[in-house]
Amino acid sequence: MSGKLLARLKEDGETLALRVAFEERQALVGSSPDVFFVTPHYENYPMVLVRLAAVDLAELRELLEGAWLERAPKRVAAAWEAARA
Repeated sequence: MSGKLLARLKEDGETLALRVAFEERQALVGSSPDVFFVTPHYENYPMVLVRLAAVDLAELRELLEGAWLERAPKRVAAAWEAARA
């Protein structure tokens, strides 16, 4: 998955930049602006910023898994999903 950014811990150590679709980002920021936000730097990228101290860990796990599934090779993603079933 070379060159396929999923997430990045920001320099402050408290914020995660996470890849999500623009539509999902809008929904996340709209429903939980205390947890999810966007700065001008990320406006044109399919990323959302996550306040790690405020995010529900189960939700973060789901978002990270979704980001990985979108970028993983189809065969690998299908095998992973089959193993979970």
